Amino acid sequence: MGSTWGGRVSGRDYDARWEQLAAEGHNPHGEADFVDSLLGGSGRVLDAGCGTGRVAIELARRGYSVAGVDIDDEMISGARGKGPELDWHQLDLATFDLGEAFDAVVMAGNVLLFTVPGTEAAVVGRCAAHLSPGGALVAGFQLRGGGYGLDRYDADCAAAGLTLSERYSTWERGPWSGGDYAVSVHTYV
Repeated sequence: MGSTWGGRVSGRDYDARWEQLAAEGHNPHGEADFVDSLLGGSGRVLDAGCGTGRVAIELARRGYSVAGVDIDDEMISGARGKGPELDWHQLDLATFDLGEAFDAVVMAGNVLLFTVPGTEAAVVGRCAAHLSPGGALVAGFQLRGGGYGLDRYDADCAAAGLTLSERYSTWERGPWSGGDYAVSVHTYV
C-alpha cells in the first residue's frame, strides 16, 4: 500500500473481505462516494495505496480519469486484472513521481499505517506534489495511541503546503468529535 505492508494480506483475501461486506448489505464504495461528492462528478484522481483497485475502478466506472499506485506486486497484479484499461503503477509512495497533477489524491484503507514507520511525511509530501492547484488530499485511517495520528498528519500536510479544510469520523461524513477513525481533506492552494 505505501512503502511496505506491515503484515502480508493477499489480494484475494482483501477482495473477499469487501465482497463479504457488500453481501451483508454494507456499501463497499464509501470512499468513492466521498470523492465523487467532493469533485462533483468529474476530474482526475490518484488512488495512492490502491491495493487491488477497488476505489479507482469504482471512480473510473463513474467517469473519472484515474491512476493507481501501490508497491505491493500482488495488489497491483489484482488491480491490473480487474481494470486492465486503467493506469496502474507499482511504485513506493514515499518516492514516486508520475509527472502528473490530479484534482484529488485519495489514501483510503489505512494507507499511512502500512507505510514504513518514519516515511509518512515523505508519503504525504509525494502525494501533495501530485495535486493540481485547488486539489485535495483525502485520507482516512485508524487512530491508535502511540502510532501515527492526526497531530503528525496535520503537521506533515502543513509542511507539504496543504491546509485542513474538512474532517469527519466516517467516509459518510459523520461529524468529527474525536474517536478512533478520521477522514481528512487537506487542500493545496
